[in-house]
Amino acid sequence: MKKKKTGYETLCLILLIILALLFIFPLYWIVTGSVKDKADILIKSGQSVQWLPLSPTMANYQSLMKNQVTMVLFGSAVKMPAAIRWLINSVLISLMAMLITCFTASLAGYALAKKTFWGKGFIFTLFVCAMALPKQVILIPLVTLAKNLGMSESLWSVILPIAGWPFGVFLMKQFSETIPTSLLEAARIDGAGELRTFWEIVVPIIKPGIGALAIFTFISAWNEYPLQLVMLHKTEVKTISLGIASLQAEMSTDYGLIMAGAALGAVPIIIIFLIFQKYFTQGITMGAVKG
Repeated sequence: MKKKKTGYETLCLILLIILALLFIFPLYWIVTGSVKDKADILIKSGQSVQWLPLSPTMANYQSLMKNQVTMVLFGSAVKMPAAIRWLINSVLISLMAMLITCFTASLAGYALAKKTFWGKGFIFTLFVCAMALPKQVILIPLVTLAKNLGMSESLWSVILPIAGWPFGVFLMKQFSETIPTSLLEAARIDGAGELRTFWEIVVPIIKPGIGALAIFTFISAWNEYPLQLVMLHKTEVKTISLGIASLQAEMSTDYGLIMAGAALGAVPIIIIFLIFQKYFTQGITMGAVKG
């Protein structure tokens, strides 16, 4: 027999539906606004809000793809729309930062949780303190360092500062502490080396944490606007965030064009979340149970 819903469960369901609609509405407004005419977006006095596009058009996307830039691909120069190049740059920055962070943070977190060495507590304290330090405070040293290393106007000048994310080490240390020490000792008795133990024993156990960290890092890298604004100025190396900001004119704003760029920029975030959704929810649940 089906269990009858209580008044509390019904109220929670209604609240969840309302919250879901509130969270989805901005995305809905951006997507529908990207296919509206300028007259339908800007509401004049006495007019009603156009919730649905009366005459959908792809003119905003066509305008977005109008500007062309050159990209070197497999040794040959290829022309493509600037918006596509900006999107590729954003995806490359976020993916590389995600991969490097997940790899280095999982190793560092495992070492801080399960290894014994001099200064371990002090090193972990430094990571915790670094979590409270805004990136804006160290922008000038980062710019100077990138210039001295020859990485000016390079995607690596944004990737590497994001990849050194202290929160990643903190998160993976918390997950690594759940690994039974007896399991690691049994692996060493069986003759497994450090790399094999980490890959075959540790990684499967902390996989939900890696999935959660992957999403956190990808979103953080995608939204790291101040660092991108300071490091990247050329049109060829701009990200989708900088590109959308550059579409705003000095005297007027084409909201349809900006919404088209925002809708295009939302696609990778949605795809990444759908791919890692299972690990993300597992990571949040495990963290909540661990307390």
